Amino acid sequence: MSLSHRLGRMTGRDPHEENRASTPLELLFDLTFVVAFSQISSETAHFLEIGDLGTALSGFLFCTFAVTWAWINYSWLASAYDNDDIFFRLATMVEMIGVLIVALGVPPIFESLAHGEHIDNGVLVAGYVIMRVAAIALWLRAAKNDPAHRKTALAYAINISIAQVFWILLIFVNLPIAPTFAIVVVLILFELAGPLYAELKYGRTPWHGHHIAERYGLLTIITLGEIVLGTILAISAVVQEEGWSFEAGVVALAGTALVFGLWWVYFMMPSGRILHRYRERGFTWGYGHIFVFGSLVGVGTGLHVAAQVISGEAHVDPAFALLTVAIPVLLFEVFVFTLYSILLRVFDPFHIWLFVGGVAVLALSVVAAAIGASIGTSLLLVAASPFVIVVGYEIVGFRHQEAALERNGV
Repeated sequence: MSLSHRLGRMTGRDPHEENRASTPLELLFDLTFVVAFSQISSETAHFLEIGDLGTALSGFLFCTFAVTWAWINYSWLASAYDNDDIFFRLATMVEMIGVLIVALGVPPIFESLAHGEHIDNGVLVAGYVIMRVAAIALWLRAAKNDPAHRKTALAYAINISIAQVFWILLIFVNLPIAPTFAIVVVLILFELAGPLYAELKYGRTPWHGHHIAERYGLLTIITLGEIVLGTILAISAVVQEEGWSFEAGVVALAGTALVFGLWWVYFMMPSGRILHRYRERGFTWGYGHIFVFGSLVGVGTGLHVAAQVISGEAHVDPAFALLTVAIPVLLFEVFVFTLYSILLRVFDPFHIWLFVGGVAVLALSVVAAAIGASIGTSLLLVAASPFVIVVGYEIVGFRHQEAALERNGV
């Protein structure tokens, strides 16, 4: 790779390149998603704490897809074609501008959903389209410079272009919420179908298995940051109400242990090694992470709600606040176990028992909250859930994974 960053050719990277790692540019790009996820989490928490579930969930789903899907598309493109020249760098800057505009568009989405007339999606969609236009430019360069994958790159560019036309029309067509969501679902399905059609019909782009696994892992860590922020808010609420107390220490321990346990569970997946050998498994694994990222943002959202309940500013009770944390944790564990099983193509009863054990502890946390346990105590039980999985894996489960990897020829 050239050190000058002059305009080069996007001929495709070597998918077997040794020691391929994320670049400083990719890490800088990821930082903008901290802002986007924080906006989504804060807005969702606000409507959860006043009991408006409809607005909270619909706004959360709409905004989370816009953010995560744009990240996924850029990251796979960069894995295959990042030549680090000035064009690629400037296109990445445009993508970053788009992410920040998307973040600014999150509050209007939620507010308009709460009023129940139409969706004020202008700012968010404008940011999303800016990101996707940059992606179109990069795919067209790849089509020009990489004859072997020309048809694949053009298929990507055409799919994204068609989708953006309809996203832009959606800004100006002031429809009621129900038909707007129907159109959104169709557009989402169309965008999701684009990579499948392009790569299965015309051939796979030269993305790097270990690199893409690292990229997803880094965004997982970025997303876990929302849980750290939620923990800080919860601790601050306890300290404000009670001063530095035993309960504040319990909340601090619970939040820190929760984020650490979820991190440990996620990185049990040997994603890079499997994706390097079985590239066809990348679609399910890559798409499935939309739900993994969403569930982690949801955990941070739940901790925001818990902080508001502790401070007495929420209109919901502690049991509800606990559910807003426990349910996303449950979903995270479901999605990770599902992706793990699909990635390794194994059904391991032992891992199912680990999963059941984690779920049982989550159920116990909900019961504890319902019978009057403090939020700190209940959160500590939630945090114990991923550690049931961790302990089982470290004692016995890793041997099952070794056997599964051996059966996969890895």
